[in-house]
Amino acid sequence: MAFPHRPDAPELPDFSMLKRLARDQLIYLLEQLPGKKDLFIEADLMSPLDRIANVSILKQHEVDKLYKVENKPALSSSEQLCFLVRPRIKNMRYIASLVNADKLAGRTRKYKVIFSPQKFYACEMVLEEEGIYGDVSCDEWAFSLLPLDVDLLSMELPEFFRDYFLEGDQRWINTVAQALHLLSTLYGPFPNCYGIGRCAKMAYELWRNLEEEEDGETKGRRPEIGHIFLLDRDVDFVTALCSQVVYEGLVDDTFRIKCGSVDFGPEVTSSDKSLKVLLNAEDKVFNEIRNEHFSNVFGFLSQKARNLQAQYDRRRGMDIKQMKNFVSQELKGLKQEHRLLSLHIGACESIMKKKTKQDFQELIKTEHALLEGFNIRESTSYIEEHIDRQVSPIESLRLMCLLSITENGLIPKDYRSLKTQYLQSYGPEHLLTFSNLRRAGLLTEQAPGDTLTAVESKVSKLVTDKAAGKITDAFSSLAKRSNFRAISKKLNLIPRVDGEYDLKVPRDMAYVFSGAYVPLSCRIIEQVLERRSWQGLDEVVRLLNCSDFAFTDMTKEDKASSESLRLILVVFLGGCTFSEISALRFLGREKGYRFIFLTTAVTNSARLMEAMSEVKA
Repeated sequence: MAFPHRPDAPELPDFSMLKRLARDQLIYLLEQLPGKKDLFIEADLMSPLDRIANVSILKQHEVDKLYKVENKPALSSSEQLCFLVRPRIKNMRYIASLVNADKLAGRTRKYKVIFSPQKFYACEMVLEEEGIYGDVSCDEWAFSLLPLDVDLLSMELPEFFRDYFLEGDQRWINTVAQALHLLSTLYGPFPNCYGIGRCAKMAYELWRNLEEEEDGETKGRRPEIGHIFLLDRDVDFVTALCSQVVYEGLVDDTFRIKCGSVDFGPEVTSSDKSLKVLLNAEDKVFNEIRNEHFSNVFGFLSQKARNLQAQYDRRRGMDIKQMKNFVSQELKGLKQEHRLLSLHIGACESIMKKKTKQDFQELIKTEHALLEGFNIRESTSYIEEHIDRQVSPIESLRLMCLLSITENGLIPKDYRSLKTQYLQSYGPEHLLTFSNLRRAGLLTEQAPGDTLTAVESKVSKLVTDKAAGKITDAFSSLAKRSNFRAISKKLNLIPRVDGEYDLKVPRDMAYVFSGAYVPLSCRIIEQVLERRSWQGLDEVVRLLNCSDFAFTDMTKEDKASSESLRLILVVFLGGCTFSEISALRFLGREKGYRFIFLTTAVTNSARLMEAMSEVKA
C-alpha cells in the first residue's frame, strides 16, 4: 500500500540546481590551483562529495590522486596539495604536520585548504600558531545543502547536535542562516515563517539580517514555497528516542542510512559481498514501502513479486514482433525491479531476524507504557534487566532517557540505582556521559519534593535570562523540565482507540509508532499550520519552556499562489528522524499539503546517544 499523492498536491521545486551550484563552485576552487594536484578529503566529506562530483569529474579538473585525511603520514609526490576539510582543529594540525615536514626536508610545494561549509577563525589561529599561515591559501566551499531526495535536503552536519545542544556552541547557526538565505534566493521569498526554540530564533534572526543586507534580490518574485517552519530538536526529544517501526526508519536503525545510501551486507544480498544501495524516490519498490508500518511491508512485497512473475509469464504466448517489443521495452525495467525487490525482501528478513533475537515486541511494549505513563515500576524493572543483561550500552541509555523525559526526571532513588547498575554493567568510563545527558536535559533527577510550583516558574525565568544563567547546575536542570505528560494531554498525543488500531489504513500520524503516539514535533507543526500562528497554543509553548522563542512572521500573501501556500519547508535544527518525515508526509496527503524537509542531519535514537557519549564506540 503506497501513499499516492493527491491529484491536487502542489509540485515540488527542483533541487538539482543546488547540486549544480555546489559542483560548479568546487570546480572553480580546484581550478585556482592550475595543473596536476593531489586532493586530500576528510572522511566525513567523502559521501556528500560523491553525490555532487564523482571521481571522473575531479579527474577532468586535473586532480591526480585522492587521499583520505587520516593520522598516518601522506606519501604524495605531487607538487600541489589541496585539502578539502571540515573546519576542525585536528585537521589544521594534520595539515600543519605535512607542511612542516616538507619544510624540514627543504621541499617547496603549493598548498590550498578548502573549508566546507565555511572556515572558522579558530582554524586560522591554529595555522598561524603552527607557523604555516603564510604557506597555505584558504578558501571556503559553501556547500551546505545536499538534496538526498526529492523532498529532503540535508546539511550533513551531525556534529551540530552535540556542538549546540550540549556545548552551547553557536558557530553553526551562521551556516544554517546562510543555507536559508541561499534557498530563499533560489526559491523564495517565503511569505510565512514560524519557529520554536532558542536556536530556531537565532538562526531566523541571522537569516533575516542577511536578507535585509541584500534587500531587493527576491522582491517582486512569486514565492514557490508558502510556509517555512523552524524547530529545535530539544523541543521534542521523545520522538527521537523511540524505536522506529516505519520501513525507512527501521532500515536506518538496523543498517544505518548514511548520506542517502545504505550498505546491505551478505545477509541481505544473499551473495558473499556487500552492496551499496541508494535509497530514494527513484527506487520504485522502496518508494512504495518507505513510509509503511513494517507489519504491512512483507505482504506488499510478496504481492509485488506475484505481479512481477505474471508480467514475466506474459511472454509465453507472444509472437516474434511482440517478443522483440517486450525485450527492447520492458525486460530491462522488470529485471531492475526484480533486483530491488529481492534486496528489500532480504532487508526485511534480516530486520526480522535481528528484532526477534532482541525480543522487539517486549521492547515496544515498554516504550508504549512509558509514553502513556502506565506501569512505570514494571518499565523500570525492564530497563534494569536490560542493563544487567548487557544488551547494549546505547540502548540501555536510550531507555533511561525515555523514562526520564516522560516522567519529568527520575526520582533520586531510581536515578542513583539505575546509574550505579549501568556503570557496574558497562564500565565506569561512562560516568562523563551521565553528566552530558544531565546538562542536555535528557536524563535528569527530580529534586526532593519537586513539583510544578510557583518557585520553579520563577527559577526557569531566571535561568533563561543569560545574565543569571550561571546560577547552579541544579537550577539549570530544573529549568529544563520536560513536562511531557502535560503537553501530551494538551495536544492529545496518545490516541484513544476503541478496538485495534488499523495500521493498513492509518487514520492519523500515530501510525508511525504503531498507533500509540503522535510525534510531538509533527503535532506542533500541524497545529500551527491550522491556526496560521501560535494563537491558542500559549499553554503548550509555556510547558515547552519556549515562551520567548516561539515566533510568527507573516508578510502579505498577495503574490503567493494557492499552490505555493500548500508547500511547507520544515527545518529541523539538531536532526530529524525518518519517522517524523513519514508522519508529515502522511499529514500532507491528508490535508493536501506537500512538505519539504531541511535538516542539519538525519538522526535516530542511537546517533543521539552516541553524540552525548564520552565513550567512543
